[in-house]
Amino acid sequence: MATLEQIQARMKKLQAQAEVIIARRAQSALDQIRELMLKHGLTTHDIETRAKARRERERAQRLGLGAGKLKSAGATKGKLPPKYRDPKTGATWSGHARPPAWIKNVKDRSKFLIDGGSAAVEASAAIKTAAKKAASKTVGRKAAAKKAAVKKGVARKIAAGHTGAKKTAAKKSAGRKAAKKATSARTAAAGKTAAKKGAARKAVARKAVAGKTAARKTGRGTARKAVARTATAAAPVAANGAITLS
Repeated sequence: MATLEQIQARMKKLQAQAEVIIARRAQSALDQIRELMLKHGLTTHDIETRAKARRERERAQRLGLGAGKLKSAGATKGKLPPKYRDPKTGATWSGHARPPAWIKNVKDRSKFLIDGGSAAVEASAAIKTAAKKAASKTVGRKAAAKKAAVKKGVARKIAAGHTGAKKTAAKKSAGRKAAKKATSARTAAAGKTAAKKGAARKAVARKAVAGKTAARKTGRGTARKAVARTATAAAPVAANGAITLS
């Protein structure tokens, strides 16, 4: 199982890879935006002007202003200032509506800018800065979410490990108790068996002693009977001898 340090190292590596990918995509988007701005002759001022006009229209709609008031407000602004100039004729163009013939088919219109093309560069730099800030915020949110997910996973694993350890300890304790009971039962059974064997041995020994005693008694009685028989047989013979001598 991977440790917390290994997981954190992987997270850092993945975060670095994500930042590289986001930076590449942001750079590609910036290049496309810059090309479009140069192609159509737009600057950040144009973008801000249109965005401001759109916000004013939305605000007017929320406040309930009519179209006439919006038109009068737009009319007070006057004519748009020139943004492009033809160096040969001195003709100018604001960058809106239909382009004149001297700039219509030109791909790179930055050389005709009145401010020398600095506006396009500033626009590109501003867009890059905004894209980098957005990318850093996105990466920060993703990294925070990943860290939170990793912490939850680690906490779950630790909790699962504690639960498993408790279950294992309970199983071991139950096994020990069962082993103790089995050992006690075996000891008791062995004690009973030994007692039975001892009693049987004592009974056999008693029987053997009793048998020997009975045999001895029987032998003594038989010997006495034999002596008595011999004495009885000898008595008539003695009597006959006495008669003869007389």
